[in-house]
Amino acid sequence: MKYTVNEVLQFVQEEDVKFIRLAFCDVFGTHKNISIMPEELPRAFEYGVAFDASAIEGFGDESHSDLYLHPDPDTLSVLPWRPEHGRVVRMYCSITYPNGAPFEGDTRTFLKNAVSVAEKAGVQFDFGTESEFYLFELDERGNRTKVPFDRAGYMDIAPEDRGENVRREICLMLEQMGIYPERSHHEEGPGQNEIDFRHSDPLTAADNAVTFRSVVKTVAGRNGLYADFSPKPLKDCPGNGMHINISVKSSDQKDMLDSVIAGIMANIKDITVFLNHLEESYERLGKDKAPAYISWSEGNRSQLVRIPLTSDKSRRAELRSADAMTNPYLAFALLIYAGTEGIQKALPLPEHADVNLYTVSEEKRAGYEKLPQSLEEAADSAKNSGFVKRYVPQAIAKMFF
Repeated sequence: MKYTVNEVLQFVQEEDVKFIRLAFCDVFGTHKNISIMPEELPRAFEYGVAFDASAIEGFGDESHSDLYLHPDPDTLSVLPWRPEHGRVVRMYCSITYPNGAPFEGDTRTFLKNAVSVAEKAGVQFDFGTESEFYLFELDERGNRTKVPFDRAGYMDIAPEDRGENVRREICLMLEQMGIYPERSHHEEGPGQNEIDFRHSDPLTAADNAVTFRSVVKTVAGRNGLYADFSPKPLKDCPGNGMHINISVKSSDQKDMLDSVIAGIMANIKDITVFLNHLEESYERLGKDKAPAYISWSEGNRSQLVRIPLTSDKSRRAELRSADAMTNPYLAFALLIYAGTEGIQKALPLPEHADVNLYTVSEEKRAGYEKLPQSLEEAADSAKNSGFVKRYVPQAIAKMFF
């Protein structure tokens, strides 16, 4: 639901709101927030709220430490796990310097700018995510372990699947926040789960993805568990991916999806470090349905990009390389820029790879270019990329290479 500033102020006054969380992400997508009292909210809307940016990696140092949070009233949401009396609400924020200039390291603003560029080119993108996570037990002191909550497999049911009540609580809590999951199920790994979301505009989809991680961790903690989104929590088990579904519309009603896919494939090596920014990200790629090659096909889950086979006439692309620790603001912005370039340059879609790249011979695989094999290789590719230099602010880029 969309709110104006006045509507937010009225809601806070009438609905017994005692704390307002001003939320944002660092360049890696880690969720941060600061709480203010209702009396401070009018000033927050007018001037912003200062915070010590030097304490956040990549946001500045002690000599240039002041940044300001400016709440977006459109993103108002009650946190349903907090008390009903003395409610807590949350709004996502843009980040500026004290003089009001946008902070270049604010990936939410980076995404807004990408959306604006695409709209000026007559293109509208939508995104949906399919995010995986593990549920692990805590020890007697409440510390994290690597003991899976269950030993169930793909789409198993209770009693083998012990996570169904946790997923149910997550989905219901998200619905209370105005976020509507499309489906949920147990994944292949022991204690591994997946919840998927229908597509929406880029900013909403990214906000929802960040909220989703927060809700999952909160619900897991309430159930005496730890939720792990890291790319490879268990060495010999499937990793956690975040498949990104991409839909595109053009102002002239042309089908631009092929050109979008071509643009993404042309730049994927250079942006891989932003989609897979941890050393262990590269232990996931090339294993258990995570792609290793730059390829596409219809309905084929061994590819980097697949076009799902649907019963209706809708077409979307599913990018399968990003892991579940990806910053969605950054990921969506880069995919928009790459896809828009693909349209503007009328890039042809490479020949489809209608083979199983996990089982086909090494000789046939040799015909496909590989994704970066390590964090170092991915960082080098980004560092030398004209695409990255054109679009990614130095304040963001320097944190990845």
